[in-house]
Order: sequence, then structure tokens, then C-alpha cells
Amino acid sequence: MRYFDHAATSPMRESARTAWLSAADMLNPGGQYAAGRAANRALAEARETVAAALDCEPIEVIFTGSGTEADNLAIQGLFRKSPLQRVVSTEIEHPAVLETVAALDAEVEMLPLTDGRVSSFAALATPAALATCMWANNETGIIQPVAELVAAAGHTPVHVDAVQAVGHVPVSFANLGATTLAGSAHKFGGPRGVGILLARRNGPAPTIFGGGQQRGIRPGTVDVAGAVATAAALSEAVSEIPAETARLTELRERLQAGIALIDGAVVHSRGQVLPGHVHVSFPGAEGDSLIMLLDMLGIAASTGSACASGVNRASHVLLAMGVAEDVARGALRFTLGRTTTAADVDFLLAHLGGVVDKARKAGMAF
Repeated sequence: MRYFDHAATSPMRESARTAWLSAADMLNPGGQYAAGRAANRALAEARETVAAALDCEPIEVIFTGSGTEADNLAIQGLFRKSPLQRVVSTEIEHPAVLETVAALDAEVEMLPLTDGRVSSFAALATPAALATCMWANNETGIIQPVAELVAAAGHTPVHVDAVQAVGHVPVSFANLGATTLAGSAHKFGGPRGVGILLARRNGPAPTIFGGGQQRGIRPGTVDVAGAVATAAALSEAVSEIPAETARLTELRERLQAGIALIDGAVVHSRGQVLPGHVHVSFPGAEGDSLIMLLDMLGIAASTGSACASGVNRASHVLLAMGVAEDVARGALRFTLGRTTTAADVDFLLAHLGGVVDKARKAGMAF
């Protein structure tokens, strides 16, 4: 299989497998007996490794069950803590943020966009319970001005959904100044089912309750093996960022140059983007048809967020960017990662033009 869906999930690293197996038999880290202390020690070391990779304090690292859970704990917790009912966000957020914000019953103001990037922070001049903005968009790969947003927010707490950024671009929680930040292990070669929430000491109020583990923000027995595997994958991913950024940027540019030769192609990944993202539309072709035709050739790609796949509708991200619905419905997202090779890109380009022709002949669904 030629795999071009790393933004959905990246294959698990061997370092993560080895680390997981090393901790798979560990017992409850809350136990006061020797086996419990050993598990707690492994958990503490994992937390320290994550803290070193993301430039934060170990106490600020909270392990969750997913990036979605981390977003929920942060957004709901910050909102619950504030007497204000106003939230500032953007229309291009992942559903983990959009749906959580919508469920708050808050007064929501969306920051304006230009070419898919936040272009004004004027809404942050008025205090809010929180502001939330993704570091990099999961569909287009466009990087948002999160540092400028945090600075403009002043005393308003800021949550950053960094699920697509962690392990792919340098992240310094200390320098960023956000109140909370979310990551997801399987986006950088860690195990599925483990998320990361970074939360400052003055972070979110609890929204779930139990035994008080992890500062009471995420109570419950921690998955030690998952945490250890996540730490191993993250450490390796961060060490590879300089080399992988250069390699993937070259492959992305090679892919974009080939796509530009296909009649009518519209590239949405413009400006400052993650090194492995290419989001493009082929007007006149249905995205689902393109996916099926590629799959028949052994090429795995997506139309957008894996969390919204299987639904035949235009991407909310592209619509928020002002892309016409008929163009948005012909979108494909190719995301490159550490297993992507030049041969994979060449194979895709050798077949993509024919796939687009067949999908256009099949027409649009109504």
C-alpha cells in the first residue's frame, strides 16, 4: 500500500512497540507495594520525557485517552472555571473543538480568516472565558499564528489544539504561553488511544471526577504502557524534526508540481504549512469517487478529517475559507510522513491524472 494519510494516523514506531511491551505487564501506578512503585516510576519517567520534548514542566503533562479527550478536558474545564460566558474560536477547528465549543451554550465569536489563516485578533480585545485555536489545520496543514494569538489574548486563557503539530514542528509550551495544549500519540507514531494534555498550574477546572489522579483534571488509573510508548515515540519524532522537515518538504513540492499539471487542480495548502500536507481539489470529480479509485490502485488517501469521513459533504474547513461547495466536494488530502518515499510520490503522480479523469466522467452525486 502507498500510504498518504499520515495526518489521520501514522504507523506505530518500533521504538513505541518496544517501549509498550516493556511496560505492558506493569500494575497500578497507585499501588504502594514494589510493583506499584515500579509502575509509578515508569510513568514519572514517561512524563519527564514528554516534558523535555515539549518544553514544559513534568507536572503539566496529563495523559488522556485521545486528543479529542484532551481538547474536551481543556475547553470545558476552562469554561467551567470562568464567570464569563464568551468564547473566541475559529471556523476551521477540528470537530473535537468545534463540537465541544458548540455544546458549551456560550456566546461564541469566530476570528476572521484570510486564505485559511487567522487574520485579525480584534475579538480578543474583549475578555472571554477562553480562546481556542489550532496550531495547524488537519486538512490543509496551514499553520496558524498561535503565538501572536496568545499574546493578543492577554488575561484570557488560551487552549491550543496542537494535535497535528506535536512531533512535526518544534513545540515549546513554556515559550508559547498558552494555558492548555492538546496532542495525540498516534499522529507521531505512538499508540492509538493515548492523548496528551499540557495544563499550567492555573489550568482547567475538573469536568470528570474520581480518585484525583493527574491533578484531578483526568482522574482514573493511568495507562502506564501507553504513556511509556507515547514518550518513546515523541522523543524520537522530535529528534527527527529537522531532517524530516527538509525531506518531506522536498517530497511535498515534488507532489504539488505534478498535481499542477492536472487540468483544473486547485491547491488549498498555501503559505506556511506543515511539511507533509497537500490538500487539493479537482472540480467536477466527487471526493469519494477519487478515494475509491485510488484505493483500487493500492493508494490510501482521504478527503479530509478522518473524524468526518464517510459523510458525503463538503469540508467545513474549505467552506470557511471561501471555497465554492462544488470545488470543495472534489477535495483530496495527501499527507506524507516518515514512511513516505520518492517512489511512492512518483507512483501516485503516474496514476493521479487518470483517476481524476475517471472520477470526472462519473460525475457528481446529487
